[in-house]
Amino acid sequence: MTETAFSAPAVDPIKLDKLAEVAVRVGLQLQKGQDLVMTAPVAALPLARLITRHAYIAGAGLVSTFYSDEETTLARYAHAPDESFDRAADWLYEGMARAYAGGAARLAIAGDNPMLLSGEDPGKVARANKANSTAYKPALEKIANFDINWNIVSYPNPSWAKQVFPNEPEAVAVRRLADAIFAASRVDVEDPVAAWAAHNAGLAKRSAWLNDRRFSALHFTGPGTDLTVGLADGHEWHGGASTAKNGVTCNPNIPTEEVFTTPHALRVEGHVSSTKPLSHQGTLIDDIQVRFEGGRIVEAKASRGEAVLAKVLDTDEGARRLGEVALVPHSSPISASGILFYNTLFDENASCHIALGQCYSKCFLDGANLSPEQIRAQGGNESLIHIDWMIGSGTVDVDGVYADGSRVAVMRGGEWA
Repeated sequence: MTETAFSAPAVDPIKLDKLAEVAVRVGLQLQKGQDLVMTAPVAALPLARLITRHAYIAGAGLVSTFYSDEETTLARYAHAPDESFDRAADWLYEGMARAYAGGAARLAIAGDNPMLLSGEDPGKVARANKANSTAYKPALEKIANFDINWNIVSYPNPSWAKQVFPNEPEAVAVRRLADAIFAASRVDVEDPVAAWAAHNAGLAKRSAWLNDRRFSALHFTGPGTDLTVGLADGHEWHGGASTAKNGVTCNPNIPTEEVFTTPHALRVEGHVSSTKPLSHQGTLIDDIQVRFEGGRIVEAKASRGEAVLAKVLDTDEGARRLGEVALVPHSSPISASGILFYNTLFDENASCHIALGQCYSKCFLDGANLSPEQIRAQGGNESLIHIDWMIGSGTVDVDGVYADGSRVAVMRGGEWA
């Protein structure tokens, strides 16, 4: 029998099983009787099967998985009528929203080829993504507002691996990417669950220090960057494990190295340059440079992918404002690996970053009990998108600014001060 993408011989089966266990026990802390809605590329079937197994061992009520396929996606761009790109499966997302409202957990396996749509019409790509974002909003709100326990993990899809390691044979590329995923996800140790408990404690300590300071703003300075990010009124820092509104403590992102909070949508001033490329909608957007006035991006350019960036910023009014600011030391394990993953889940954990678009309601004091109107009044941003991009490096400093203008060093040369 010939080997297929599904047999994935380059992926260590023991570590893959540990990743599945961590996704269920640490990422989700799936509860007995709780349903699980999972999405995955078909290439990630080995991991999806293991997660399903561990979910049922943990007592899951029902695991429902929806698969995507790269060839199927490309077939749409090759043969679908033009009007197809203004539509999305709203019925599916409405069903997911109902599942989450009923208490289901959410898990996404990432791993698609980040450059899959790079050769397609960017106008169609933008339209399809906007239609999908609009249709997905009822479900996304349950996730962004942290109503439920949710988690994202990754699988080394061969097409993704070849993007990261283009000069390696496919099997070697997959093995190298798998090893990098396992290391970043802390499953290359004897007891990953204990390793995650220690890591979460460290991130909680950083978050507590920042929350005690109650800074009014953060000031980022470095090559091409002089940016003041005002922080939302009543903002709260988080990092690592967090407790969802349903009472379950989970790790939404595996891996994670960040502590993050909500900026004030109207109080961002200055200019900032990206320090790593952003892979978005099949396009690599590089050397991003933007200028903010009154919290809004009023000027934006990029050396590559500028047209796609412009379409992103025109998604809606909130797309030109910030929904997140995150601090990550330059020495983080993902940064130290020297690998550009072309995957925001990993690349954002190599660098301080900001996110265009939707804020997280959990990043407010008593956020679970705040209405959308109260969150807006305190500076929280609203948008169909949430797109992180990297602004930190070993040459970037960060100061915490108090309401009276006095300052405290938070980071120097990309490291905690």
